[in-house]
Formats: sequence, structure tokens, C-alpha cells
Amino acid sequence: MSAKPEAMTIDVPAYMQAVGRRARAASRVIGRAETRQKNDALLAIAAAIEAASERLVSENARDLADGRRQGLDEALLDRLELNAARIGAMAQGLREIAALPDPIGGISDMNYRPSGIQVGRMRVPLGVIGIIYESRPNVTADAAGLCLKSGNAAILRGGSEAIHSNQAIAACIHAGLDAVGLPADVVQVIETTDRAAVGELVRMEQYVDVIVPRGGKGLIERITREARVPVIKHLHGICHTYIDGLADRDKAVRVAVNAKTQRYGTCNTMETLLVSREIAAQILPALAGDYRAAGVELRGCEATRAILPDALPATETDWDTEYLAPILAIRVVEDLDAAIDHIARYGSGHTDAIITESLPRAQRFLREVDSSSVMVNASTRFADGFEYGLGAEIGISTDKLHARGPVGLEGLTTLKFIVIGDGHIRT
Repeated sequence: MSAKPEAMTIDVPAYMQAVGRRARAASRVIGRAETRQKNDALLAIAAAIEAASERLVSENARDLADGRRQGLDEALLDRLELNAARIGAMAQGLREIAALPDPIGGISDMNYRPSGIQVGRMRVPLGVIGIIYESRPNVTADAAGLCLKSGNAAILRGGSEAIHSNQAIAACIHAGLDAVGLPADVVQVIETTDRAAVGELVRMEQYVDVIVPRGGKGLIERITREARVPVIKHLHGICHTYIDGLADRDKAVRVAVNAKTQRYGTCNTMETLLVSREIAAQILPALAGDYRAAGVELRGCEATRAILPDALPATETDWDTEYLAPILAIRVVEDLDAAIDHIARYGSGHTDAIITESLPRAQRFLREVDSSSVMVNASTRFADGFEYGLGAEIGISTDKLHARGPVGLEGLTTLKFIVIGDGHIRT
């Protein structure tokens, strides 16, 4: 039995190097594993999680008690909590990943060249994926499942506030891997809470192929600043909805209210509402009534406050803020061009939407707004791997290389060229 994480005194660099070496070796094993073996492992992990439900709740209670002593706020404690429903959802999520098509080994774009060779591409794992996350212990199971199915070894580093929960879930993962003959090193959950482990992980270029941070802006800024390994990330989600002058008013109200109020603390929640001057006087009062009924604080530009005098004055900072709270910034803009300019200046490249009945304006918005998800007549809250049919996601990327938008199984893979000949030589 290993020492409890809080009691461990270790040489962090040496420990992380050993983790990296084991992960690299395990990546070759999982990379060649057959689909059936990977699916069986996922199902075995799901069963182990359900069987260990009482222990998971017990270990999670230790984390919750520690969190309360440390003064964590209620929102963080809520994200940290494991209960029967959330444990069941973890197991179900793993079963859903098992049911997804296996992307590994798929061959596409095979073509004969004039020389007679065939050239195509094969989808392959990235190798070793390091995932750094905060609070939610269910991410341990989700991340392990996605990495396993996509043929990657995983190094998981959860937050110190969830250390007991994460180690209990890790035991279930290892039991499932062992049941199908896969090495435990396919998924390693870091056992130390020392923050130096994060610094080591993001610099282990020889062992780690990509880092995926999931957490607050401070964590992601640190990872981006320190990493030598490529990072798949989004820094923040300043999402916009633009109500065009040719919008259907009922549709616009329904979509814009949902985009803000369906959930407040998510990265795909609308933070700024842009409204065409052409329609502002007709639609803002109706929107304001619904927002106020939902308890949303409104902050507006001068033109907005001329229509909604109860709105607080918006400052320049409001256009650049991800609230993750029941606060909404509203700006009246002249037209589509002004809306696109505003998004280009203040947007985070996450998700932006237009509400309009004009096909040419919708097409312009789709072409010209440079975000990972661009929508027409739909709530920004749809920017999600499950809603996109990916089955599950490891996170959302606002980068342009190598993955963009919700990152599912395919986003955890890459392509290599394959060439098939029959004794062909180049002349």
C-alpha cells in the first residue's frame, strides 16, 4: 500500500521523469491495442466505478471536508462533490465512449500517383497526453476514457482539492485495465499535490506529446506560459450573440435568453449581446423583462441605456470580461459590419452567433467571424462535444492547430501519410 498523497515526501523531478518514462512505454501498448480490448477496458472501469460507489463517496467526503476548512466557496464545493448520480454519470459516460467508433487505424484519401504508388493517410494516436484540471473529479474518468479509446497513454494531474477522490477513481481505472490485460501505466494519476509536478509535466518534451489544461484562466495562463509541450486550450469564453435588424423577434428573444440563462458558469455562455440599431428599440424591452425575471444584471452602452434606463453603464472592461455569472453586457451596434468588428476586437475565438432571417447576412457572419464555433439562429450553449455528436469531449480549443472547437476522440489523434507500392523505385 502506497503512502497517502498528503504524507508523501518525494523528489518531484525524479518522480515525474519516472511517470513520463512509464507513460511513453505504455503508449506503445495502448497504441496497438485492438478496439475490442479498449472497449472491454472501458466497460470494466465503468463497472469498477459503480462497485466502488461507497468508497468514492467516502473519499470525496474527505476532500469536501478539507475544502470547507480551507474556505472553498459553494460553487467550487459543488463542482468537487461526488454523489450517487454523478458516479452513475461517470460510469455511463465511459460506456458511451466504448460505443463510439474507434478512429485509430482508419485509412482515407488513398490515391494512385503517376508513379504507380498509392498515397493516403492513416489516423493514429498522439502518444502521451498530459491533462491538468481542477475541482471536478469526474474529469479523471472522462479524460482516462477518451485517451484510452483514442489509443493514447494519459498522465492526469487533478487539483489538490480533489486528491482523495481522484486517487480512488484511479484505483477503479487500474482495476479495469488489469481486468483486460492492459498495463496500469496507460493511465497514471499523479499522486503528489506539489505544484512543481505541473511545471515538470509541461516541460517533459521527450515523454509528453500534448498538454490539455482544464480549469480557470489563471491555470491556463500558467500552462501556456511555462509549457514546452504543445498545448490544446482555450483561455476564456467571451461569447457573443448578434441580433440582426432582419431577425425574427420571437426567435431572437428565445435564443438570446437561453444563451445567457441556461447555465451561467460555462465557457459557452453568452457574455455580450450585440443588437442592431434597426431593431433595438423593439426587442430590448422584451429581452430585459426576461433577463430581469431570471435575475440577470444588465450593463449597457449609452444607446442601450436610452432604451433601458435601469441598465447599469457598461465600461470598456465589460466588453472584455468573461463573467461566468448572471451579468450581461449589451451594446447597440450600427449594423452587421459593426458587430463583426466588435467580435474581432473583443472576442475570445470561442463561440459567436447571429440571429437573422437574411441568408446573405448569415453567410457573411459564418465566413468572417473567426471563432472555433460560429452559429446562425442557435444558442451559443450548443458549443459542446456531446451536442455536436462527438459523444464526449476533453475540452474546447480556440487554437487553430492542431484541434479547434470541442475536442473529441478525433481531436486526440493525428494523421500520418502511408505509401503502398509493389517494388516501385523513383527514377
